[in-house]
Amino acid sequence: VQLVESGGGLVQAGGSLRLSCAASGSIFKINTMGWYRQAPGTQRELVAEVSSGGGGTNYADSVKGRFTISRDNAKNTLYLQMNSLKPEDTAVYYCNAEVFWISDYRKYGMSYWGSGTLVTVSS
Repeated sequence: VQLVESGGGLVQAGGSLRLSCAASGSIFKINTMGWYRQAPGTQRELVAEVSSGGGGTNYADSVKGRFTISRDNAKNTLYLQMNSLKPEDTAVYYCNAEVFWISDYRKYGMSYWGSGTLVTVSS
C-alpha cells in the first residue's frame, strides 16, 4: 500500500491550497484517514481526520473554520482544502490512513503514512 500526497507549495498569507492523498495497492477497506503536519523543531500534530464514511470529522482548533477535510472512497483519495492560510501553517503535511486488506481469507489492518508534502506560507 502506498499513500502519495500532492498539492503542496508556496503561497502568500491569506491564500489557499488543496492537498490530495491517493492510496493505492491491495486495499479492502480504508477506515479513518487524516492529515498531520510537522513544522521544523516541533512534533507531528493532527490537523484533521475523517471517518470511513466521510460523515465524521475532527479538526485541530488552530484550523477550524479555515480547513476542510474530505474523501472520495471510490478513488481512495483524501483531500484537505486549506483557506486563509497563515505563516504558522507552514509545515510538511502528511497523510495517514488505516488500511485493511484480505490475505488467505483473513483481514489485516495497518496504519500507513505518506512521505509528506511541503506547504510554505509567506507573510
